[in-house]
Amino acid sequence: MSVEIVTSYATALCLFIGSIFILVGAIGLLKFNDPMTRLHAPTKVGTIGIGMLLLASILHSYSLGDSSMHELLIMAFLFVTAPISANFIAKVSIHRRACETPPVPPRDDTWSTLSTPEEDKIIPDMPDTKPNKA
Repeated sequence: MSVEIVTSYATALCLFIGSIFILVGAIGLLKFNDPMTRLHAPTKVGTIGIGMLLLASILHSYSLGDSSMHELLIMAFLFVTAPISANFIAKVSIHRRACETPPVPPRDDTWSTLSTPEEDKIIPDMPDTKPNKA
């Protein structure tokens, strides 16, 4: 088998896998009810689907003898911005009270700060672990 045939099969496989992931993401976006569950479909599944389609484009351009760096830049931009946009959408849903609010942390004054509670500052006495000299 030549390199062109192998890259053609790999390109077709990447296109198939990418289209399956995008189809699942689109169905999940339409099927889920509230914004927090609907959020996972395009951000997780869709990102992998688009990544596979871009990988297919890279493989196809490689089989033609061209080098393509545009797709790598698109992938990097996509993989960096998708989690950030998902975080913003989740925060908006929480602030609008469009979803079930998360539970309150057990110690609200210290869960996201560097302050240490007083009971954790006390170091218990350690037993003497030095070996006895006989």
